[in-house]
Amino acid sequence: MFDVAVVGAGISGSATAHELARRGHKVVLIDQYGPASMASGWTLAGVRQSGRHPAELPLAQAAVGRWQTLAEELDGETHYRQVGNLRCARTEPEADRIAAIVEDHRQSGLEMSLLRGRAVQQIAPLVSESVICASFCPSDGHADPQATVNSFVAAAQRLGAETRSGEAVTGLVIENGRATGVTTATETISAGTVVLATGIYGNSLIAPYGYHVPYEVMSATMMRSVPMEAPQMPVIGVANGDTTLRQEVGGQFRIGGGHEVWDGRMALDPWPQVRPPARSVATLVERYSALVPSLGDVRLDRLWCGLIDQTIDALPVLDILPDAGGVVLATGFSGHGFCLGPVTGKILADLAEAGTTSFPIAPFAMDRFAGRAAGSTVELHG
Repeated sequence: MFDVAVVGAGISGSATAHELARRGHKVVLIDQYGPASMASGWTLAGVRQSGRHPAELPLAQAAVGRWQTLAEELDGETHYRQVGNLRCARTEPEADRIAAIVEDHRQSGLEMSLLRGRAVQQIAPLVSESVICASFCPSDGHADPQATVNSFVAAAQRLGAETRSGEAVTGLVIENGRATGVTTATETISAGTVVLATGIYGNSLIAPYGYHVPYEVMSATMMRSVPMEAPQMPVIGVANGDTTLRQEVGGQFRIGGGHEVWDGRMALDPWPQVRPPARSVATLVERYSALVPSLGDVRLDRLWCGLIDQTIDALPVLDILPDAGGVVLATGFSGHGFCLGPVTGKILADLAEAGTTSFPIAPFAMDRFAGRAAGSTVELHG
């Protein structure tokens, strides 16, 4: 029997498994495919505080602090780079939005500056001179999603955690009002506590107990270029989040943007693959080429879609569900949960271990959705 079964091996689940194993618990990490096989592997992998909702900002700031030494802590690579985040305005309304973001974050104590004219190109020379202004947060950055998740998993394994890949969890085991494990297609896995960090699949496991997180599954078009030489740049985005790009350690540019309701199509090759429609690719190419003109002729190596569990308020759920046997739930990160992963792992480990946490998670309670339905707009994602 395990102390805790963690379902979902994205960054939230793998960080939770590592934290629990570090605290001496017997942990099993279960994923129907494998580490970083879906949202955590598809993401742009921004590590940012800027543009956050005030409720998320304390978690993001704590997470950025931990990212500084995460690779050493895990004895594995994360490819974290603290190169800053530049958020550009292409129109006057966007310029007003950027100015408001800067002012709000300054009042929250986050170091940010408002750049105008050539000051933008001094930070990122490749950005178009048509950009009116931009915000810049020097303490933001990015990391490699697959490397980070795999490092969490490997570190957890060294501490004694077991992993089960290719095993889909089909249900919860509830005994005397308490979750005592999970079932898969082939076995029952016993555990004292269950943590669900299953992304877009969370509702199917909690529905039998009367719970439903109101979110829509959105797709974001993503692409990666072949390696190219370019000066080191911050993560570059725009005011409404429809275009974001950053350069990977190997020189490839990872580019994302656009949000539309997912049509449910997914291929297994052998892990999940969601293919973007041509019109979405064309729109994204047009946008990033206008933002960074020198990338207009770059050759593309890969195209895919990332899936976003988009809640109605664009905030996640971090809570304990008593009517589901005290299951700990983490879902609905709305496209900006990657940065929070190292702190989310601590929060979920706290909840699994003690039923409470010192982190400020009241805004992420499940009961805030009472009487509300899905349907919102994600404007910023990291």
